[in-house]
Order: sequence, then C-alpha cells, then structure tokens
Amino acid sequence: MASNSVAYKCPNCSAPLDFKPGTQKITCDYCGTELDAAAIEELFRAKEDMAAQAAEKQDKKWDTAVAGGDWTAEEAAAFKTFVCESCGAEIVADGNTMATECCYCGHAVMIPQRFDGMLKPDYIIPFKKTKEEAKAALRKFYDGKWLLPSLFKTQNRIEAIQAMYVPFWLFDSEVEAFAEFKAEKHEVHETSDETVTTTFHYKCLRQGSMAFARIPVDGSEKMDDTYMESIEPFDYSEMVPFSNAYMTGFLADKYDVDAETSVPRADKRVQQSALDVLTDTVQGFDTYSCESSEVKKQSGAVVYAMAPVWIVTTRYEGKPYTFMMNGQTGKVVGSLPYDQTKSLLFAALAFVITLPIVYYVTKFLLNLI
Repeated sequence: MASNSVAYKCPNCSAPLDFKPGTQKITCDYCGTELDAAAIEELFRAKEDMAAQAAEKQDKKWDTAVAGGDWTAEEAAAFKTFVCESCGAEIVADGNTMATECCYCGHAVMIPQRFDGMLKPDYIIPFKKTKEEAKAALRKFYDGKWLLPSLFKTQNRIEAIQAMYVPFWLFDSEVEAFAEFKAEKHEVHETSDETVTTTFHYKCLRQGSMAFARIPVDGSEKMDDTYMESIEPFDYSEMVPFSNAYMTGFLADKYDVDAETSVPRADKRVQQSALDVLTDTVQGFDTYSCESSEVKKQSGAVVYAMAPVWIVTTRYEGKPYTFMMNGQTGKVVGSLPYDQTKSLLFAALAFVITLPIVYYVTKFLLNLI
C-alpha cells in the first residue's frame, strides 16, 4: 500500500520530519519547533520543481580546442626562448631582447634556445605603465620598511624590474544556477521579568540565469596564482588582437598550463561567482547560510590572451621574494623579508630609549610611597 506521508527535514535542527498531508501543525520531535504543514508542503513542491529544472539542464564543457592559433614560419622565427637553469622557467622574447635574469627566481643566467611549441595568442593587453612608473611603485613599496634588508633597496635591484606578458586563458560562460538557503529572523519581546526571543525559520530557494565574461586563469605554473589574482582586474575593453609588434622589447612567459588543465579553476571561479549573485538576493534576514547549490553551464568559450605585468624577484637567504605590478592599471602586490640583525638592533635601541623613562617613573612612584 502506498504511503501518504512525506519525509522532510526540520528547518531548525535538520532532523527528519514525518507528517501527513492535511495536518495543520507539525512539531519536531527533536527540537520542539512548531511548523505550519501547509507551508512545508508548498516548500517541498517548490524544491521538487527547482530540482527538476536543475536536472533538465545539461552541464556543457568548455570549448578549449579553439583557444589560441598557429604561428606562421615568419612569426616564429622572430622569437627566441630563454630557459632558466635554476627553476626551469621558459621566457619568450623577440630576437632583439636580452633576458639576463629570471623573473621568477632571480637567477642570473638564462640560456637562449630555439622558439618552439607554443600557441599563438588570440589577444593581448598592451602595457600602459612605463618602467619609470614601475620603479617608482617599487620604491614606494619599499618605503618606510625599516627592517627590510639593504639588498632590496639598492638601485640595481630596482633597475632589474622587467616587463613581461603573462599567459591567460579567458573563459566566457552562460550558466543556470540553483541554491537553497536557510534563513532566520529574530524578534525580542521584553516583559517586567523576562526577555523572550522568537525565532522564525525560512527556506529561501533561488535560481537564475547569468553570464560571465573574461574569467581569467593564468597559464603559468611558475606564476603565483595568489599574486596574479591580487593584481586583477584587467580592463579587457582595451584588449586587442595579438600582433608581434606589441612584443617588441618585452618578455613573455611561455605557458605550461594549457586551457583544458585550467578548466577546474575556471569552473570554481564561475561557481563561486554565481553563488555570490544568488546570495546577494537573500535579504531582510538576521542570519542566513547556503545549504546546497548547483551551477550548470549552458555554453562556454575560451580564448588565449597575454596580460602585462612588471615583475622583479630578489633572493634573500636562499628564498625568492617577488614584487609585481599590473602593467595596465598599476595595482601592486609583493612579499618582503626582514633583516634579523636590524630587528635585534631596533629592539636594543628601543630598550635603551625606554630604560631611562622606566627608571624615572619607578623612582617617582617610590617617592610617593
């Protein structure tokens, strides 16, 4: 015999509920929450409808095969590749550019090799920030750092900053997103002898169609993802079709993470962005949290682009420290060490300065006793 009961979870404690349609009120056996049966049945139907719609949507794959193109023999002949003996980074440059130092590890020897095995970019974002602007930003980044090792402030390190194009895979997608949120409202009533807080529980179902353009995933394993995401965003309205002319006098990182390998990071960024959009619509509650979500891609395209970055890496006590600036917007990020000798001297100086103050304060207090 078919059962006429419906299983559902308590919105307060998530314990299973069993109730029969037609009952006016349901009380959770675990936490005592009283629920309106009709409202829960309606919510259950709404969840079923949303789940059915999500199931109908097919999650399409990114079309990574169309990203990038082939070089002509003349274009390929205009480039050469420098390989770092220390970290293995491959840097591409035009035939007249000399790479004397690795951007990633600061190693001073770069071995020139024949240019080979790299797709031609679809687009490029030209440099807007000059070397002088990059050097000024680096000086400002160092300014006021008393414990910074002297090596970092030397003029030759500032001059070593290099302009480099970083490979990016740019993902466009249209998605259908679904999410379920648990939300609460609190009402506080005070009487002469007690304070009563009433909590109202809600289930918020959200779904929507949205499109994302130019989601960047850098194609360099050597480039720290945290750094690259920190200097975003780039203004993609200034992106232009790739031309060798933009490479004259500049370095370019040779990608070692292809478009297909970059898909999981792109998916993660799309899913989080879609969930953020749905979350922003949950308003008017005291607390809320997402209980489940699903994002289905309806279309996805990928292009290969080069983005401008000013970068310098300095080695200190065997560890590389990198400064990076967005070559289009000027946004900066970097890491710095501290000089332990300076730190000890600074602590000793602070002690010498404060010791007389402590002596006279102590003497004054003793005189008061």
